[in-house]
Amino acid sequence: MIVSIIYFVFILGIIVLVHEFGHFIFSKMFKVHVYEFSIGMGPAIWTSKKRQEKKKKAKKKVSETTYCIRAIPIGGFVQLAGEGALEDKNIPKENLLQGKPAWQRFLIMFFGAGNNFILAIIVLFICALIYGSPNLSTSIPTVIEGSPMADAGLQSGDTILAINNKTTKTLDDVQLYLTIAGSKETEFTILRDNQEKKYKVTPLKGKAEEEKGYSFGIQFDNTMHKGFLKSLKFSFQKFYSIARQVFITLKELFTGGVGINQLSGPVGIYSAVDETRSAGWYSILSLIALLSVNVGIMNLIPFPAFDGGRILFLVIEKIKGSPVKPETENLIHNIGFFLLLALLVYVTFNDILRLF
Repeated sequence: MIVSIIYFVFILGIIVLVHEFGHFIFSKMFKVHVYEFSIGMGPAIWTSKKRQEKKKKAKKKVSETTYCIRAIPIGGFVQLAGEGALEDKNIPKENLLQGKPAWQRFLIMFFGAGNNFILAIIVLFICALIYGSPNLSTSIPTVIEGSPMADAGLQSGDTILAINNKTTKTLDDVQLYLTIAGSKETEFTILRDNQEKKYKVTPLKGKAEEEKGYSFGIQFDNTMHKGFLKSLKFSFQKFYSIARQVFITLKELFTGGVGINQLSGPVGIYSAVDETRSAGWYSILSLIALLSVNVGIMNLIPFPAFDGGRILFLVIEKIKGSPVKPETENLIHNIGFFLLLALLVYVTFNDILRLF
């Protein structure tokens, strides 16, 4: 358990650090004053200095950025001058966030997620370079004899174009749609000899080693391909594939294909880390990339308290020709934050129930 907790803190710490560093570095680049760069939430367990003491010593001088590590290893933040409703009179207007052009504020808000995307691509590239990259094609190398797929008429060499009329562009799409389908009869649209065909398949309950899932009888190619260019190509293909999975899941969430009770929070992530760490560094690095893309995309959703919500206010500002009142924007973000907190509590409760 202790080892799993260390891995959990390490993985989340990297993802949060990279995300917040994106906000931080662009704020510094555009000369926006940064009060605090904090990793984690809750009470501080380490700070580079106490800003209040620094202010007292410096009197009217502006304090430098405080770097902080907090007790709860979930989340983090960069506190910028001019981000909230209150203005600090000690900070020149040209160093306030609201005093910067819209394009600079956009980059500051975007590059939290942008850094997560860059991290994911780099990790996937390193992973492929060291261990090799799998084939992401939806072509079926082997249909297991006597399986539901074979009985329905599918053959080795068939290419899966869609599952239940939902387009499959990568192997990850296939696995995700089969997971969503569960035990239900599933329609496969396949390409064989340049002709599209449809087959309906009802999966069988998995046996001992996979008793929690259902078996269709597909055996995909697990060959790992090595090489610099292949690794580079794979890193972008896999990034695209993971991003598609996130958008597909969000769409299924809103259309009812996936229930809110199937979402995972910190406890679910810990469980994934616990299962993954024993599989070796390839699986751990893959999990870092997966979580990093998820964090990046989720933060760009145009919902209050997310980076996407702040970007939405920039769009509104450009449309109406003037900024929304800081007090109003701050209130909306606070409401959004409490709604997200309530969702986090609900999701965490479900994660705990799944452990028993």
